[in-house]
This record gives sequence, C-alpha cells and structure tokens, in this order.
Amino acid sequence: MGWRQVRQVAAGLAPGIFIIGYVVGTGSVTTMSSAGASYGMALTWTLALASLFTHLMIVGISRLTILSGETLLHLFRRHFGAPVTVLMMVSLAATQLTSIIGVMAIVVDVLHEWSGSALGYAVDSLASALVLTLLLLTLYWVGRHAFFLKVLASLVGVMGIAFFCTAATVLPDLRELAGGLLPTIPETGNPRLLIAGMVGTTMASVVLFTRSVLVKEEGWRARDLPLVTRDSAFSMTMLFLINAAIMACAAGTLHRQGMEIEAAIDMVRTLEPLAGPLAAVGFVVGILAAGLSSLFPNYLLGPWMAADFLGIPRNMGRAAFRAMVVAAALFGLVVPVLGGRPVQIMIASQAVSPVAMPLLALFVLILLNKPEVVGNRRPSLALNAGLAVTVLFTFYMCYVALGGFFGR
Repeated sequence: MGWRQVRQVAAGLAPGIFIIGYVVGTGSVTTMSSAGASYGMALTWTLALASLFTHLMIVGISRLTILSGETLLHLFRRHFGAPVTVLMMVSLAATQLTSIIGVMAIVVDVLHEWSGSALGYAVDSLASALVLTLLLLTLYWVGRHAFFLKVLASLVGVMGIAFFCTAATVLPDLRELAGGLLPTIPETGNPRLLIAGMVGTTMASVVLFTRSVLVKEEGWRARDLPLVTRDSAFSMTMLFLINAAIMACAAGTLHRQGMEIEAAIDMVRTLEPLAGPLAAVGFVVGILAAGLSSLFPNYLLGPWMAADFLGIPRNMGRAAFRAMVVAAALFGLVVPVLGGRPVQIMIASQAVSPVAMPLLALFVLILLNKPEVVGNRRPSLALNAGLAVTVLFTFYMCYVALGGFFGR
C-alpha cells in the first residue's frame, strides 16, 4: 500500500477516530471502572448493546447527512419544526453541561487526592479548576488548541494501552466473561443509574450530533456510503474493547478484593498490577489528559448547535459564540464551589444522556424513510429493523435512567 492510499484510509477513518478520542475519557473510565468494581463483568451486556446501537445510529445519521446534504439539527428544524428542534437542543445542552460538571469534578478530585499523598500538599480543588478552565479558554481564544489536543490524545492513548495490558494480566475467566453477556440487572446497589451511565458515555447524544457535522465537513458523498459502515464499525469495535478492558481491570482488582470505587483516586488501583508504584502518576496524567480533551469539545457544542440550527458558518470568533463557550466553561466550577461526591456526580452526569436519546433515535428513523430527504436511497430492511430496535432500546434506557435517578 502506497503513502497516498495510507492517507486516504486514514482520512476515511478520521470521524471514527474523533469518536474514540471523545468517548474514551473521564466519563468512560469512571463508569466502566465503577461497573467492574461493583459487579465484575456482569454488566458487559450493557456495553455490548450500547456499542451495537451506537453503530447503527452513526450509520443512520451519516446516511442522512450524506444523502440530504444537511446537518442533523437543520434537518430536524425543516421537517419537525423549530419548537421541537429547540427542545432537542435543550436536551443536548443538558447533557453537555452536566458532562462538564462531572468531568471537572473527577479531574480536580484526582489532582487533590494525589497531590496530598504524593507531594504532601493537597492542591485546592477550586484553584485547580480555575487554572484548568482558564488554560482551555485561553487556548480557545487564541486558536492554538489543535496541537494541545493532539498531545492530550496521545496521552489518553497511552492510558488505553495500559488498560489493555493490565486487563491481560487480571482477566476474569471465560465463564464470567460469557455470563456478563446475558442481560441481567443486579439486585444490590443502584445498578440502574450505573447502566444508564454506561449507555450515556458510549451512546452519547452529543457525539451523535457531532458526527453529522464531521461527515459534512469531510465532504463525503453517496459513493462513500460503504466507507461509513466501515468507519463506524472500526470505531465501535475499538470502543467496546477499550471500555471492556477498563471494566476488566476493575473486575480483576477491586472486585476481587470486595472494594467499590468511592473516590476518584480509588481508580488508580485498576492499573497497579501493571504499573505498581507508578500507577498513580500514570493514572493522574491519563485522567487529566482525558478530562481536558473531552472538556474542550463540550465547550464548543453550544456554538456548533446554534450554527447548525441557524444554517450559518461555524465562525468561533463571533462574540455570541465566545460568550456561550465561557458560560459553558463556568459550569466546571459547580462541584469545586458547592461540593459533592465526584464519582457519583460523574456517573449521574453520563446517565442524563439516555433521557435525551429516544427523540433523537426516532427522528433519525423517520427521516431516513422520507423520499424527500434521501431520494430513492431508502435504508435496507436490516438497517430499518436495527434502528427500530434501537428506538425501543433508547426508550427502555430512558426508563432505566429515570429509575436510577429516583432510586427505583
């Protein structure tokens, strides 16, 4: 394969790689580690189904964008009206802001606990949150964030490799792995909120919306439809394997010792079989990189949605867009100012996403079968059936999430 072909393949996988980089972050590490610590591999089925249905949604959204030439919110506004689309935007904004709250809570809590034990001086949570927020806003303001995000992605990748290697040393037996694929809800604790969080961090409505924008910017056409399936299958397979490795690390360490994750720093123990004393440093660097790399896209979601809804260029230098970014960033100070339990807040923030998902999945299925949107390229029977099951799954997960929030 020549260099030109390598570049073409890499360009074709770019949207899928973005999804991996966005999803594999603080939320996924926290929810998968908590699931593994509390229930071993018993909730693997949740991850498997979430990955499968996310793949179907990505394929459906990509087809809509390619065949209509329009991004998702613009399509929703044209076919379902502005009020319903605004409701969708509000739900997406809710997932965005709660994610910012949860991610920053985990990052500053890990820094606080680690610095106290390793350096003898616990870094103040509010001070570190302010510094990190100002750093990201400064990079956004001067437009010098691209290289910074690539460095963060590299560090997250190293942490992902560490989870893979650790999982290989503590992997549960095949009987436990196979049993985890059988859909069951444990009786102890609050598994419903955790299940909703696992689905929310994998089947993230924010990521699905962003997929539409990225596909349009890549300039994909109808001839690229086979590439869509390949790209999505690649990203979802990798996501499943990475998230399963994180869960297996916690199952093989904390769960075997009868320990659950109460504080963010407890997740360090999942890497100790591989890294030993260096586990804490590696985890802190990895979780910091994962947190910052996922915070930045969350800051930008509001302007992206506004531009999509209004059909205007995504000029991030607009004063209104900059004000939206600053306002979103300030939500990261909620837990450092008001307090709370970061791990539980992070899981709950991820569990918000399934509440917003049913309407998104239903709209995508309807639009894919409208000739005025896709012309004579209606989806296959298999894709239609898969998306119909996806809609049912999202309604069930919405029910599970609400049950988790209300402790039922």
